[in-house]
Amino acid sequence: MGRFERSLKETAAPLTTSSSLQRYNYSAWVQGHISKKECCYYKSSGRYLHYSYSYSALTALREPWFLEGRRDLVCVVVDREDRCECGLGRSSHLSEALTHSDHTEKWDRHKHVRDSSTDAFGNVCFRGLGKKTAKYIRVSSDTKPELLYELLTEQWKLSPPNLLISVTGGAKNFYLKARLKSMFHRGLIKVAQTTGAWILTGGTNTGVMKHVGQAVRDHALSSSVSGGHIVAIGVATWGILHNRDVLVNSKGCFPAHYDADVKDQGWLSCLDHNHTHFLLVDNGTHGQYGAEIELRAQLEKCIARKRLSNQASGVTIPVVCVVLNGGPGTLNTMYNAMLNGTPCVVLEGSGRMADVVAHVAELHVSKVTIVLIQQLMKRFFGQEYECFSDAKIIEWTKKIQDIIRTPHLLTVFRATADGDGDVDVAILRALLKASRSGEGAVSEDSQRQLELAVAWNRADIADTEIFTDESQWESEQLHSAMFSALVGNKPEFVSLLLENGVSLRDFLQEETLCKLYRQLPNCQFVRRLDKLLKKHSAVNSIQNQDISLTHVSEEVRRLLGSFTQHMYSPSHADFHLDLTLESQSTFREEPEKNPHSERDLFLWAILHSNKALAEIAWEECQDCMAAALAASKILKKLSKEDNDADEAEKMKELANLYEKRAMDVFSECYRGDEARAQKLLVRVSPLWGRTTCLRVALEADDQNFVAQSGVQALLTQIWCGTLSVENPLWRVLLCTLFFPLIYLHFLDFRTRRVQPLDAWTRLVSLYSSPQVKFFMNIVSYFAFLALFAAVLMVDFHTTPSGLEILLYVWLFSLVCEEIRQLFDDPDGFGFRKKFKMYINDLWNILDVLSIVIFIIGLVFRLTQALFYAGKILLCIDFIVFCLRLMAIFTISRTLGPKIIIVKRMMMDMFFFLFLLSIWVVAYGVAKQSILIHNEDRLGWILRGAVYEPYLTIFGDVPKNIDNTEFDIDSCSMSGSDPLKPKCPVLNDDQMPAFPEWLTILMLCVYLLFANILLLNLLIAIFKPGFSPGLVLDNRQPIWKFQRYELIKEYHSRPAAPPPFILLSHLYLLVRRVVLCRPAHPCTDFKYELSQTEEEELLSWEALMKDKYLTSLKQEKMQSTEHRILDTAQKVSTICERVEREEEPGSGSVVRRMARLEEQMVQSARALQWIMDNLRPAGFRPTDAPSLNLILAEDCTDGLTKPVEREESRHVKARQLHYPDSKVTRFPVPEEKVPWEVNFSSYNPPYYSSPDTVDKYDCSLIKNNNEHRNPGGRTGLRGRGVLPRLGPNCSLDLILTRWRDRACSELEFLVFKDENKKCLILPGGEVDSAEDLPQNLEKTLGNKACQKIRKVLKDKDQMVELYEGYVDDSRNTDDAWVETTVLHLHLARDCPLLADINKHSVESLEWQEVSGRTRLGSDQKDFLKKVAQLHSSKF
Repeated sequence: MGRFERSLKETAAPLTTSSSLQRYNYSAWVQGHISKKECCYYKSSGRYLHYSYSYSALTALREPWFLEGRRDLVCVVVDREDRCECGLGRSSHLSEALTHSDHTEKWDRHKHVRDSSTDAFGNVCFRGLGKKTAKYIRVSSDTKPELLYELLTEQWKLSPPNLLISVTGGAKNFYLKARLKSMFHRGLIKVAQTTGAWILTGGTNTGVMKHVGQAVRDHALSSSVSGGHIVAIGVATWGILHNRDVLVNSKGCFPAHYDADVKDQGWLSCLDHNHTHFLLVDNGTHGQYGAEIELRAQLEKCIARKRLSNQASGVTIPVVCVVLNGGPGTLNTMYNAMLNGTPCVVLEGSGRMADVVAHVAELHVSKVTIVLIQQLMKRFFGQEYECFSDAKIIEWTKKIQDIIRTPHLLTVFRATADGDGDVDVAILRALLKASRSGEGAVSEDSQRQLELAVAWNRADIADTEIFTDESQWESEQLHSAMFSALVGNKPEFVSLLLENGVSLRDFLQEETLCKLYRQLPNCQFVRRLDKLLKKHSAVNSIQNQDISLTHVSEEVRRLLGSFTQHMYSPSHADFHLDLTLESQSTFREEPEKNPHSERDLFLWAILHSNKALAEIAWEECQDCMAAALAASKILKKLSKEDNDADEAEKMKELANLYEKRAMDVFSECYRGDEARAQKLLVRVSPLWGRTTCLRVALEADDQNFVAQSGVQALLTQIWCGTLSVENPLWRVLLCTLFFPLIYLHFLDFRTRRVQPLDAWTRLVSLYSSPQVKFFMNIVSYFAFLALFAAVLMVDFHTTPSGLEILLYVWLFSLVCEEIRQLFDDPDGFGFRKKFKMYINDLWNILDVLSIVIFIIGLVFRLTQALFYAGKILLCIDFIVFCLRLMAIFTISRTLGPKIIIVKRMMMDMFFFLFLLSIWVVAYGVAKQSILIHNEDRLGWILRGAVYEPYLTIFGDVPKNIDNTEFDIDSCSMSGSDPLKPKCPVLNDDQMPAFPEWLTILMLCVYLLFANILLLNLLIAIFKPGFSPGLVLDNRQPIWKFQRYELIKEYHSRPAAPPPFILLSHLYLLVRRVVLCRPAHPCTDFKYELSQTEEEELLSWEALMKDKYLTSLKQEKMQSTEHRILDTAQKVSTICERVEREEEPGSGSVVRRMARLEEQMVQSARALQWIMDNLRPAGFRPTDAPSLNLILAEDCTDGLTKPVEREESRHVKARQLHYPDSKVTRFPVPEEKVPWEVNFSSYNPPYYSSPDTVDKYDCSLIKNNNEHRNPGGRTGLRGRGVLPRLGPNCSLDLILTRWRDRACSELEFLVFKDENKKCLILPGGEVDSAEDLPQNLEKTLGNKACQKIRKVLKDKDQMVELYEGYVDDSRNTDDAWVETTVLHLHLARDCPLLADINKHSVESLEWQEVSGRTRLGSDQKDFLKKVAQLHSSKF
């Protein structure tokens, strides 16, 4: 899980004081659930020496089989304390154990070791090694594995794994080639990191555990702090740990400081400091290795039974065993693992047992002889081979044969092979190969493999191993994997599944879509949706509330804008996801396909800002340009609402990306067909709330999109109306003033009609053009300003004149037009949205301000007492009306950007004035206070403190700061003259006292900061705005974007200019209010296409999008960065091949030699055959050359070419563990199976189960060869669990029928064995082949059995498929199973078939005759013969 949903909780740091409560709870849990082992009976062993074995003896010491009877090891005396049989000294025992020291009872670990609360747990800090910290705990060897799993996941807060990698092998330090070591480290970490796996090892700082620790260390050093953690769990034996006393504390150690003192550890071991967790297994002994083996195996089984996270199909956590080096104990581990169905990956070249298995892995079982194993053991074990007994070699040979007999569980990784890839690929391939070889149906195996690959997030493995050319996947089979990939944020898998047949329309049904919204990660949309749900319900959490598409649609509409419609219709929006209501499924037999599935998936990805998934969904989308613009709008809206600055920035970046996507697609469309591209801008999009791309782009403030030449060309066409864009401006102006010119073809018109326009249409087209309306309104506005100026300056009397009344009427027309603009809503925004848009426009604010000031001035002007004040207000209002004139010129390509610059400069100037005011007020107040004493006139105070300092900036230096230019007559001594300021403070001579040293210094400092620094700062702020290149680059898009609003305004504006526009307003009032007629629909900005046109246009857009994506990929492939990476990869591949060829024993060289050797053997055999045939013709023996025939069987290096495997018929009967007992068979290798082959050391145990009664006396069977298994030796004598010696007969029936009258599908009757969870054929044990099993009557009924007995006598109806020996795991040397398989086909009108159906029980059912059935391998072979008899598929 790439990125894990649950992370490791402080595995590398001790618990702090703030977590004392958690530490207390953890300690209480441990002491209440986890125990240790301690010896309660001291029994002296008679040994007074503590042995420290040499390096060479250490290897053998760690193999339990070698300790038996060995006392000749090199040792050093280090302790003379008497020791108990448990290995601990007398002082290490409790007083209770010492009280029985004289007892003669033999010490027994199972009897004399008891449980007590563990006293070693907490965190361990390794000294001198970077202060690495890990969690550890001492556990009893009989601790329940479920409890350990709870400890790992609940107490230690580990995320449940998606894979368990059990690494086993050599316990001593061994050498790995540099290349193999690098591949192992890199592959192990990669597979652990990408799949979220746990790595399980022995945990000590030696051998294979040390290599795993080094791999974890290398990853920690190379990865960043935020990189994924690697979980390496060490399961070690407590009794063999060096310096373990520092770990002991009954209350826990947080932390325990541990010294990994390797030099003084002797034959004990230290913990590996690179592991993250330790389970220290205690069986009550000291110095005995292997105490953890059984508990580790149980823990692996327990984890293997757990389900994968987010998997409802029952797929469990896979386990894989990785083998490096190792001895006989490693072979036992491999053997037991493969018996449990655990795949093993063996690294060839790691030495010892791993290389032995790797060299025989591709040989046939018959080629793996005892001699070959002896030679390989001698070759790879060296001096250790001398310690191996013949019995052990035989046992190991048998186990190796059993291992290679299950090739689906064995994978050999060869670093010298070209196609093996890295270790991570080998591990994952091994798991997929193991799951593919099960007895389940092929489709079920493939489903299991796919779910594993999704959980591991390894799309590369799925692409090469699962989605092969032979596999044929239905869309429904991939739905579960698709859901997991979407929820788990695995875009590579989503893309792969789409490529391999997932139909989004089938997958993304309403229920699935609701589940996806329920699985959304925490994001701004989820928080908004949570608030919305709280309004509809009292539930406080989104997890407890069913999400309906109504909620999603409502929130999406809020994000897109109220001008859009709901994304989901009521029939869809009312769907609720309620898992408790099972009745919903009964109303819908087959769900309808979702026609908008691509849009729904894209919207789901955008709402939680998932860039990768959104990109995949967008590529699948119809109406991709509208989708990209809608995504830009939604993301920008969410970014404004999100309080997290980082998340908001990511949303903005993603919004800009999709704006660019929309721009690129539109540019591609515009280059292909301008008319179609412009139609895409204004067509109504049914998928995105029935709005247009242009409207969404404007609402999203996508200035760069609107500034494109294609969009501007459309706006220019709308601006010109039906007039041609090519008409010169002067012609348009001339025709506006003198319209008869249009009838002389002075202007060109843009029309789709073939016939020329009539006179009235031409006239209407001219004056309804937004361009002409604009020019007429400019003339009207200038006339209004001229009239306003004339009234103010010439004709402003107490009684309003005619010109003044005309001015009032003119203003009234302007007010009516503003009201019309406010309430006119052709886009369906709603009054609230429309009012907000109106207020946000600066020019509308100026309009409202000018009208309000005019009305107030008019009221004052009509009031006698306020007449002059009214005129002043009207004069100020005239200034506002003049400023409003700038809005008219925003349409100009030259003046428009300049006006934008002025607006931006005004905003910057306000911040500058704030800084300037600080210096002005500071200097002004200080200067006023120093010079003037107790000035009480507010006006003169403000003049001296603010106004004069402000004028000083522009060079008007005051004259009252020194005696140079001061005139005492210009001021008033007492301050009583209202026209003069108060004089400065007087000195003793009654003359102004100027502290020139202070006031002049203050003036200099003030001018330095205010004039030089701040004013130059203002110039620096404004300077970029005047840069021509910057104006062109930055201001042009803004101007082009704002140009739309002006065009839209004049497009909807009545044709007549003010004041004649009142007639148009009157017409609209009568039409809308009185006659209640709707407005004429406008198709220039919003156009509804027919379904055929819509489909055709979207198909063309999809074609252009694919063309764009292709060019984008080509551009990426040709980029410099990609070329550098590609070149680096090629160089790395070449270097690896060169290194591989230079290595001794290179794989390619070895394979070539093997092929050459095979050809030589075949040539020698051919020549020998020729010589043998020429001898009868008279050739003398002396004439024949001597041939030294070297057969492939004589090769001891295992390099022969793999031959085709033949299935042995005597395999199950030689399994070492006899079923339903604790008996172990004597190992019988493949070559020693026949009785004719001499096997002098063959000494099988004797076993007869007491649960079954033998009909014969078995007391003399041990020395009697009367009953001998015809299949050969089995490794066990006696009856076993079979009821009798010799052959034990059984009968199996294969009853078939045709499913229908068309004979389309052959079915057979099968019995479900609930105990073994498998399917078996009807039948059982019989005394003879002519009888029927007794349990068959219970299953099929008496009538059916009687009829079957009659049929048995008729050889024509009953077909005998097989009769003879069966390879059964219950077989022994003296008892075996023989079976008879009979086939009977039942016609549809057969009475026997009717009787079977009537008496049928739940355990019986008819199934299709197919290779996917879950029968045993032998019974499946018989079923295949039946299919061939009826010419049916299998």
